[in-house]
Amino acid sequence: MTQEHRRHVLVTGANGFQGGAVARLLAAEGHDVRGLVRDGAKAATLPPGVTPVHGDLGDPEALRAAFDGVTHAVVVMPLEYDSETVAGYARNIAEAAHEAGVRRLVYNVNTPVPDETTPYAGFETRRLAERILLDGKVPVVVVRPPVYLENLFSPWNGPAIVNDGVLAYPLPADQKVAWMSHADLARVAARALDEDVPAGRVWNVGGGEVLTGPELATAFGRALGREVTYLPLDVAAFEEGLGRAIGPEAAAGVAGIYHYAGTGRAADLLAPSPADVETAFGVRLTPVTEWVEAQPWEHWAHAAG
Repeated sequence: MTQEHRRHVLVTGANGFQGGAVARLLAAEGHDVRGLVRDGAKAATLPPGVTPVHGDLGDPEALRAAFDGVTHAVVVMPLEYDSETVAGYARNIAEAAHEAGVRRLVYNVNTPVPDETTPYAGFETRRLAERILLDGKVPVVVVRPPVYLENLFSPWNGPAIVNDGVLAYPLPADQKVAWMSHADLARVAARALDEDVPAGRVWNVGGGEVLTGPELATAFGRALGREVTYLPLDVAAFEEGLGRAIGPEAAAGVAGIYHYAGTGRAADLLAPSPADVETAFGVRLTPVTEWVEAQPWEHWAHAAG
């Protein structure tokens, strides 16, 4: 890569799963990548080739310092669902990016957002952040992914899938979902940094296939060589369990998507067309079976769920 094409990219949440995938891909492509971390101890969890910069989305001065010299940015909000706090984060990002002369910013909403207003903070705080960033002075591309395949390769799902042949998730069995991998999200986000992808708009993105719960279980079974059955989880029970891991407020924010799907109003909210995404971003999306076959499921063999 020539110096002319080398970008200086700031990635927020780069020590997390989605942000980490984006930072890892951009670093592998030869870009200068910075990962924003609040805690110095978390710098060690950044992907190789990513330079830590310390800052907090709620600290305008620190954020301006982190953005200094940055040409592009990929941002995601933390698991914070207070409207005033999230609005402050978005304004700080917009102002720091503008002052730094950032040429393009990609905002990963990390969730779809319904057209209608809802009572769920997980949707409404992200809708608010979208509006603030799009109204700023930096060209912004908003990407809204649906649900991640990596959610299923977890201590909550992996053992049951491998050992019991049960794929349990808090979505109705007939809910159509374009399950997306972190790697596919990273490819879309990286591509959205290119100037030929139209800015100033929202893109609903997803994975390579749109599947119901039973169809997803069938894809897993085909890849794993065993029968797998889909089990819709009770959303309230899911939220309660998640709350023990990340706290009740964050759990309520995350669970909003599943509560909304349970109302029957989600329809195609989680199912953007794979063909449309591939055409718009010029990327290949990963089929579910291919993703499943690439994961080390033996890690969960005989593990307790």
